Amino acid sequence: MSNIPETGRTSRVTIRLVAIQILVFSLLATLGGRLWYLQIRNGQEYAAKAKSNHVQQVIDPATRGSILDARGVPLADNQTRLVVSASRTDLLKMKDGGKAVLTRLARVLNLPAQEIRNKVRLCDAKTPQPCWNGSPYQPIPITDEATTQQALQIRERSEDFPGISAEPTAVRRYAAPGDANAAQVLGYLSPVTDEEINKAKNSPSPLLRSDQIGRSGLEREYDKYLRGKAAVTRYEVDNLGRVIGQAKSDKGRPGSSVVTSIDARVQAIAEKQLDQAMKDARQQVDRNTGTNYKADSGAVVVLEAKTGRVVAMASNPTYDPNAWVGGISGKDYAKLTGKSSNYPLLNRAIQGQAAPGSIFKVISTSAAVNAGYPFDGHYPCTSSYSIGGQVFRNFEGESQGDISLGRALEVSCDTVFYRLGHEEWKKDGGDKPKANPNDWFYKTAHQFGLGKTTGIDLPNEVKGRVPDRQWKNAFWKANKDTWCSQGKSGDDYVSKLAREGCLEGMKLHAYDSINYAIGQGDTLVTPIQMATIYAALSNGGTLYNPTVGKAIVSPDGKHIRMIPPKAHGHLPDTPQTIQQIDAALQGVTMRGTAAWRFQDWPQDKIPMHAKTGTAEVYGKQTTSWFATYTKDYAIVMTISQGGTGSGASGPAVRKIYDALYGVNDKGELDPKAAILPKPQTSLPKIESDGTIESQPIKPPPADPSASPSGSPPQ
Repeated sequence: MSNIPETGRTSRVTIRLVAIQILVFSLLATLGGRLWYLQIRNGQEYAAKAKSNHVQQVIDPATRGSILDARGVPLADNQTRLVVSASRTDLLKMKDGGKAVLTRLARVLNLPAQEIRNKVRLCDAKTPQPCWNGSPYQPIPITDEATTQQALQIRERSEDFPGISAEPTAVRRYAAPGDANAAQVLGYLSPVTDEEINKAKNSPSPLLRSDQIGRSGLEREYDKYLRGKAAVTRYEVDNLGRVIGQAKSDKGRPGSSVVTSIDARVQAIAEKQLDQAMKDARQQVDRNTGTNYKADSGAVVVLEAKTGRVVAMASNPTYDPNAWVGGISGKDYAKLTGKSSNYPLLNRAIQGQAAPGSIFKVISTSAAVNAGYPFDGHYPCTSSYSIGGQVFRNFEGESQGDISLGRALEVSCDTVFYRLGHEEWKKDGGDKPKANPNDWFYKTAHQFGLGKTTGIDLPNEVKGRVPDRQWKNAFWKANKDTWCSQGKSGDDYVSKLAREGCLEGMKLHAYDSINYAIGQGDTLVTPIQMATIYAALSNGGTLYNPTVGKAIVSPDGKHIRMIPPKAHGHLPDTPQTIQQIDAALQGVTMRGTAAWRFQDWPQDKIPMHAKTGTAEVYGKQTTSWFATYTKDYAIVMTISQGGTGSGASGPAVRKIYDALYGVNDKGELDPKAAILPKPQTSLPKIESDGTIESQPIKPPPADPSASPSGSPPQ
């Protein structure tokens, strides 16, 4: 028998019962509090959510606005196509995940079954294209090229194709009028992601799961205007899905149209001439290597000189933006992004960076004048210039005697600018710089707008580089540990260079300033930056923000929002200096390095100004530059690994001018052949219903015969 007193046993049982009671009452209190919170405190919110479970939304996507050229010709618009789509939600409810349905669909559409399955899988970091990067709850387009017969098969045999729809839908079309592709300027669309929907939830332009948004170019820059607003109709349904009423709905609104300053005719010619110039360059032999020039990429920009508006902008290699419509295939995606693609999605006019070579000398000339050197002074143009043990040679070793800065621009004399850059470096203290060096050559480049973006209304513009003391020091800090480590490894050239960088990489050396003065070394510019600068030389000194958009027109045509030109600065030159540089650049086309390209140009009626550039790039062939302007336009072309400026880019630029002004092969002006003798100032006619009267594209005039040939110095 237990020797525990009865009273002790009773006491323990009582304690256990009390603890259980407390636990039960605590649980009841917690449940009661939670019930009060759900039914009383947040009752209305959850009631509304429960009610919304019985509200179904029908979304009618907005018609996206058109992108038009300066005359109203559509560059991007919409066309109705039969679009076959798949509901991923419905497919996943099937036992096999919809595999059998997609296989049957592939047979109807004459497409590989695996390609269709790839299109409906969701994109993530490990999933290659094609895949779906939009919402998993919206219909996923399989093809927008279905025939009427294919669509009828799908709709009439709906029991064989659950989750599959075939409907006429307005889809984006990039029209390429007159073969004006303009791919990098226009951009492309792709489905909105859940992350973007959440980010835009509280913005003035919220996104729906059915939306497609711009990913680059004008499609991205003006997306909020072009996209419009989808119509949302809400129906109240019962548990069986039967409609019992209509809830509050949202009216839709078509997207606005964007009128651009692009002229499709000039755009087509610019693209054609850039492509032909690159092909011609590949037929020429690089005398330094004995191999043909690669001419692997290039860009050309045509600006209105007095406004900065973009008349044409081409980048090569290019692509067809229609490849993105309806979802891009894996094969096409690889062509656009693979290592062997040469990245055609890049807009090299605003994203391609290269040393400018001699077209930079207009900046060096301004810097020299601002530093106190007379424009009409006498400067020795020797065949070479030496500092220490280094010899810097003039192009092809030419010597011109004592010449002015104007003549140095005309013949592109490197040694004149070598000497000026070196002298200014010494005045600033050389290897032991003064506390506040003048740095005229670097300061002037910043004043010309280099080292920062131009402000063009296109996304992802890069800013280039002015390799001044601040950049040099920042670059050294970022690389000194690597240099110091590499410098310990041996006495080879790379190790010695690394040791020098480790110990003196923060210093601005004499050879840095000498190379910089002729646009070489670590200097990087973009074609749009140089076009902006040469347009400013034409218009008297105003640096305009280049603009592609000209106006935004509401869907009904009643409201037009103009996009006026904006300036971001002025050249740091007096009117006299600008006039002197202007005269020298005209001399380049009459008796200088570009004269062989403009021998028969009507200078008395349309004065032509130009500067050639041939930039050396370590490990590559030379970059061709050709920068020009008239009183109306500025045109800059560059070709990577293309050879000399006047040799590779010069003929193409001349042909663009011939087409603009109607200059025939005899150098005579023919007004009837001129595409655009003067910049467009008016908008296309807008009808009362909001449509824009489109002017037909006429074929460009035949190319004039090649300019007289000769052997250019640069």
